[in-house]
Amino acid sequence: MKDLLSKEWNDDSVIVPSHKNEQFQSQGNKLKVIVPTTLTNNQFGLYEIEMEANARGPKLHYHKHIDETFIIHQGILTVLTAKGEVTAEAGTVIHIPKFSVHGYNNNSDGIVKMTMIFNPGFDREDFFRNMYQMLDKAPHDLSAFQRLYLQNDSYSLNCDDLIPLLK
Repeated sequence: MKDLLSKEWNDDSVIVPSHKNEQFQSQGNKLKVIVPTTLTNNQFGLYEIEMEANARGPKLHYHKHIDETFIIHQGILTVLTAKGEVTAEAGTVIHIPKFSVHGYNNNSDGIVKMTMIFNPGFDREDFFRNMYQMLDKAPHDLSAFQRLYLQNDSYSLNCDDLIPLLK
């Protein structure tokens, strides 16, 4: 029996020290990579987001291959859906399956902190890395943002208004 069990388990646990977390910041948003997709064989990615007061996030979009889950830890997030806006306060969990139209903003006067999970991961930190670099360049190239979105399973409902700039 012992030989049988030893063939079932492994020691592939992933431990990511906090000093190794890659971070991005621009336009009132901070993103920290907690578990990069490279460590999960692209099965999922785990991120922390902090949004300043009145910061804009992504406008309405959807993914064909990715589910997203948000866990709100602090503040009030305004979630954009095909049906309208919904406010989500601390403790709220938001699950967004593939093909579900969504976006979000911080329309409040306080900070919003949340955890975001992508499943599968699809190298999402590479998307964030490129997006945050593009946000720091002016003027903003709308066609470059459109290409970045399409290359990373993000399909905007309004391709003329997809750059997440401060309000």
